[in-house]
Amino acid sequence: MAKTYRELDIYRVSFDLFIETHRFTLKLPKYELYELGSQLRRSSDSVNTNIVEGYGRKRYKKDFVKFLTYSHASNDETVNHLRKLLILYPELNNEIRALCQKYDQLGGRIYAFTDYVEKNWRTK
Repeated sequence: MAKTYRELDIYRVSFDLFIETHRFTLKLPKYELYELGSQLRRSSDSVNTNIVEGYGRKRYKKDFVKFLTYSHASNDETVNHLRKLLILYPELNNEIRALCQKYDQLGGRIYAFTDYVEKNWRTK
């Protein structure tokens, strides 16, 4: 078992993706920075932050699963925001598609980890 959330693969990937996504949003038109860009930054941050909060409650399996579920939902929300941007800003197509692919992979990992916790996690 990981001694800290920083050892979790899903944490490291979601943290790096948050940084990449945040930097990407700064390329959006100025008026979009405070609209869809802001929503994208918040949902991306939520993916990562809910993993941390859930791990902090790992003693309580149901809380851990709940926050991992929130993280997965925020991951889906992030992909949805990116899909909107894909249509609105086709000139950023390559970057957006790459981010979508990374978030899709992360979503699978979060789902698998949540399933593992539900089936195997033991509290002391």
